[in-house]
Amino acid sequence: MEIAQMNRQLQDLADRADITDLMDRYLRSLDERVFDEAWARAFHTEDVTAEMPIGTVRGREAVLAHTRRGMALFDRTVHLGAGLLIEIDGDRATVRGAQLSTHVLAGGSEAPFVSGGRTLTELVRTADGWRISASALHVAWTQGTPPRVPEEWTAPAPPAA
Repeated sequence: MEIAQMNRQLQDLADRADITDLMDRYLRSLDERVFDEAWARAFHTEDVTAEMPIGTVRGREAVLAHTRRGMALFDRTVHLGAGLLIEIDGDRATVRGAQLSTHVLAGGSEAPFVSGGRTLTELVRTADGWRISASALHVAWTQGTPPRVPEEWTAPAPPAA
């Protein structure tokens, strides 16, 4: 095997490990509930687009605000990701996976609200490592009583300028 081919394989393995780590740390961070500027920079590009069950937002600051607001609907959560299919093309990557999320509503019943779905995440390599440039969570099913989400949260995002 050529040295150049071995180097490409090693880089591919290192990228996959870094991307898997980022995705795992992101889901864990949702349950740890510390959403500040450092959190947003650690996971997202400045121009990120995020499609969530409570609406679509653009920009790192908007993702931060939307995540804070959405996670405030719950007292406790556990987010699990699995089945990551990672496709790398140079400094860009696409990750498809499954997500199972268990939530206890804020100020409500202890009965859990559970959702399962598919994720699609686009990443770019930055000077600080891999970052999410676009993400979408498509909920396939739910069980239990969902939180009440204000209608204006789920309105489509305005077109990019």
